[in-house]
Amino acid sequence: MLTEERIIELLNPIKDPHIHRTFEETGAVESVKVKADKEHVSVKVALANPNSGEQLQLQQEIVGMIKKEGAKTVGLRFTELPEEKRDAYMSEANEEQEANLIGQTGTQFISIASGKGGVGKSTVTVNLAIALARLGKKVGIVDADIYGFSVPDMMGIENRPQVRGKRIIPVERFDVQVISMGFFVEDNSPIIWRGPMLGKMLTSFFKEVEWGDLDYLLLDLPPGTGDIALDVQELLPTSKQLIVTTPHPTAAFVAARAGQMALKADHDILGIVENMAYFESAITGQKEYVFGEGGGDKLAEVLNTDVLGRLPLGQPYDEEEIFAPGIYQEDHPTGKKFLSIANQVIKRAK
Repeated sequence: MLTEERIIELLNPIKDPHIHRTFEETGAVESVKVKADKEHVSVKVALANPNSGEQLQLQQEIVGMIKKEGAKTVGLRFTELPEEKRDAYMSEANEEQEANLIGQTGTQFISIASGKGGVGKSTVTVNLAIALARLGKKVGIVDADIYGFSVPDMMGIENRPQVRGKRIIPVERFDVQVISMGFFVEDNSPIIWRGPMLGKMLTSFFKEVEWGDLDYLLLDLPPGTGDIALDVQELLPTSKQLIVTTPHPTAAFVAARAGQMALKADHDILGIVENMAYFESAITGQKEYVFGEGGGDKLAEVLNTDVLGRLPLGQPYDEEEIFAPGIYQEDHPTGKKFLSIANQVIKRAK
């Protein structure tokens, strides 16, 4: 039934094209009148910037919506939002645009990918991020491994992000800013969301998080070539990729799929990191190639890139005061290897 209440209900979800706020938020619908015969409707709407090109499109949209409800004619008049309200919303819109990392040129996006799980992709992500920070870079991590998030645990993060207005403030540790699905899940519950919902969450990690001025944003992707990896490639057309494998031929074979998908999307591959490359005896210094040899080299050959580093099996030093079970110290032999990889990434990501 065509009533004033129904018209307001229809118009409230529409967004002002200049400040990206709904009519309900701005109080844009100033008046609605429905004639007794229900055939004519008069509406007055306040916009941040009336008499613009977007107004004509908006006018057609509003008239069409009301006519679908049964009105034969629609009288539509636009006015301007009060100056103080308009300026406040414009300021918020500008802040949000600045916080949105997508499309910015100052931040290098680096996706950390693998063909299968269990090869140490998240270990490489967090330690590469910290190595970049140790080299003086401003770094963030998006734990995009939605189903297998582990970055907060590896870094020993116990806090959760804060909310400031409509912005999410990432958690910072070891001079690296972090956002993860793990922050929004209670008691390590399993994730049962489907693709579109996960894609929306991933988009919010870029658009609703106040990252500040980053040099590098690392994305810990889920293993394989599923929906999330595809979503990242669509969101970030300029993303570069680092691929993690073990020396085992099977791990290298499936990792090639992730690399080929990146190449088809015109993403640059920075190189290969071969994890669990060997075990070095602390007593004899002898290296044992537990998972075989050659996987990283073969993968690099297939993808026409280089192996940037080979990481041994081993744990970080034990530290009583600092809980971060997945982080290698700067003076640890593996920590030094991550610094070497980080230096190569900086050169190749330019």
